[in-house]
Amino acid sequence: MNYLDIYKNWSEDERLNAEGREELESIKDNAEQIEYRFGAQLEFGTAGMRGIIGYGTNMMNVYTVKRATSGLAAFIKTLGEEAMARGVAISYDTRLKSDEFAYAVAEVLASNNIKAYIFDDVRPVPMLSFAVRTLHATAGVMITASHNPKEYNGYKVYGEDGAQMSPEDTNVVVGFINGIDDYLGAPSPTPEQVKKYIKKIPSKVDKKYYKELKKLALSKKAVKVCGKDLKLVYTPVHGSGYIPVTTILKKIGIKVDTVEEQTRKDTNFSTVEVPNPEFKETLSMGIALAQRKGATVVFGTDPDCDRLGVAVKNAEGEFEALSGNQVGILLLDYILTRLKEEGALPENAAVVKSFVTTGMAKAICRQFGVELFEVPVGFKFIGEKIKLWEKDHTYTYVFGFEESCGYLRGTHARDKDAVVASMLCAEMVCYYAYRNKTVYQRLMEIYDTYSYVLDCNISIPFKGLNAMKDMNSVVDRLKTSSVKKFDIYDVTAIRDYSANKRTDIATGAVTPIGSPLTNCVYYEIENGSFICVRPSGTEPKLKIYFSVKAHRKEDAESALEKMKSAVQELIKI
Repeated sequence: MNYLDIYKNWSEDERLNAEGREELESIKDNAEQIEYRFGAQLEFGTAGMRGIIGYGTNMMNVYTVKRATSGLAAFIKTLGEEAMARGVAISYDTRLKSDEFAYAVAEVLASNNIKAYIFDDVRPVPMLSFAVRTLHATAGVMITASHNPKEYNGYKVYGEDGAQMSPEDTNVVVGFINGIDDYLGAPSPTPEQVKKYIKKIPSKVDKKYYKELKKLALSKKAVKVCGKDLKLVYTPVHGSGYIPVTTILKKIGIKVDTVEEQTRKDTNFSTVEVPNPEFKETLSMGIALAQRKGATVVFGTDPDCDRLGVAVKNAEGEFEALSGNQVGILLLDYILTRLKEEGALPENAAVVKSFVTTGMAKAICRQFGVELFEVPVGFKFIGEKIKLWEKDHTYTYVFGFEESCGYLRGTHARDKDAVVASMLCAEMVCYYAYRNKTVYQRLMEIYDTYSYVLDCNISIPFKGLNAMKDMNSVVDRLKTSSVKKFDIYDVTAIRDYSANKRTDIATGAVTPIGSPLTNCVYYEIENGSFICVRPSGTEPKLKIYFSVKAHRKEDAESALEKMKSAVQELIKI
């Protein structure tokens, strides 16, 4: 059946709701739109699914959500009645239709006699992860498109450990989803099923979450002295972080000024271009407030509050947006410093980062005698390390982070937690203020100690129904390309993560990487720099990462431009 037939079937199906009929009627003469919406199915990958909100098989709507949930329900049923009774925890953020999609998830689960626990209002990703663990649920579902533009929404699935569902279990779920051809046929629960199986997540879960976070505080004395007078600005950027972040800061004694215009839920995120706190423009209202208040630090969280963006005043008194890598090394340095000062740094302490995250982490961990582990992109791989070490006790997890502004201290959750990261960020400001220092000054000290590392990434968007296939083809071509230099910089080794092999350029020796398989090519460059190329797993973008080490910032910037040109010549896009 071609896409025109599928469009016709949806349009004429009396089960399609009024909104859907009206929307599909409005595109009846738009062949391009019909093909985009019905020429493919919204892909459900290891990070769930994410797409533009609208009606069609390739869009995020109540029917694609119900179909995905039917597949999840079928998987849970294979685990037995005990798993069905433990149920699924559900949360959602402030995006358009997030609440509607969340309740659709609950209804499909209930119609399958599976318990559905749902929050009474928006909650962040980390609180959903915590709820799965606290309620001993079989799985979790988070309705969110993270930091994507307002037109998007998404569906993320979590396993019983609170981490995003493993690739193995996801493959089983996808198999069940792919067996469902009737998008509009998901059953509705009876009133008895609604009453029996749909439950609100109790408020005690929130209280336990904050209690766990308070245990992770590192500088109580500094907070006590400086917390009430701290000049710090926070913006939730219309997202789910407002109540959790301000609540935990109040509980540990830190006063924070919030951007009032951005505390309200707004499905259009009307005060920003994109609700991504990595960008200085997204923090602009926070920076303006900070300038009026005389604050030196601004931080913001994305709609589902799993990412933290930070801007600080530099030596010239201008606000500078820090990269996720810079915030990561600041938090890493701060956490290890405080644990060591308090005599609380475990002998078998370990830090985990994604392999595209800054190379500076290695030098910092080496300085503190802490083991550093690298994993593929995706916080679930950091969660897997936590789970492993809890079982075999070989290492004690102290911190994990990704360059995309994702951080986790503690094991209360198994995904990025911008609530605890906000708490640590605010506490870190207090700690350095107590020592008559700014966060920016500490960052410069880190560069002086370990040399300057310039980290950045660029994203190349792909369009059309074959976008994901085209991106992967670019990466596949690189695996057969002979690359020994990027401009004047020698390549020392090449890692092919899809084949689990590392090839030494000088000797030709091939050794296993020992990492989960993913489609990615990673070039190790002389002096500890690297370049990495991979397709995004959540959106049609080819991601290219650069980590350039040099003695001075100017040298790193010059080297980066040369490497960018060399990569552009290599991939020829």
